[in-house]
Amino acid sequence: MTARTPRIDPAERRQRRAAVEDPAVVMAAAAAFLSVRPRSVTETRRRLRHLGYRHDLIDGVLERLADVGYLDDEGFARAWVESRDRARPRGAGALRQELTLKGVDRALIDIVLAERTGEAETGLDGGQPTRAASDGAAAGRLLARKEVALARETDPRKRRQKAYALLARNGFSPDIIAAALGREVVSEPGLE
Repeated sequence: MTARTPRIDPAERRQRRAAVEDPAVVMAAAAAFLSVRPRSVTETRRRLRHLGYRHDLIDGVLERLADVGYLDDEGFARAWVESRDRARPRGAGALRQELTLKGVDRALIDIVLAERTGEAETGLDGGQPTRAASDGAAAGRLLARKEVALARETDPRKRRQKAYALLARNGFSPDIIAAALGREVVSEPGLE
């Protein structure tokens, strides 16, 4: 039988971290947290506070990480939106809510979502890109990803309802959904 190491009580662990004087220890904890994926400054601050480190050490570490470029809310927000558009398309409202929960500043969210709109296809008038164009493109990508699952539903009305629910769950507005369904699901899959 092997001897087990005794479990340390979470409250005791937080007390030990609160007594830490060395910023390198906090830096190591932040680096471990950031190694998984990019994070916002607020996310990182919340994590380090949750672990129990002193606020003055946390602030110093966050400042240093920002200075060297490991923490950058603008870059984080852009990467988050690009990742969502690529892997799990969302409407602008859902993206705004996710970034807000991650602690990204509202003005910065507006800038990043405006850039997303600028990269989308142009509106129907052939002029400036619109939010509807970027959300419409994202809705189309999501429907394309789920085309096989939606095609299993033989009743066109039920297939349309499932597609509507899918898009609504992913933060698309009713007008974007209607436009996407007009293009994507009204016709039989694979018969275009």
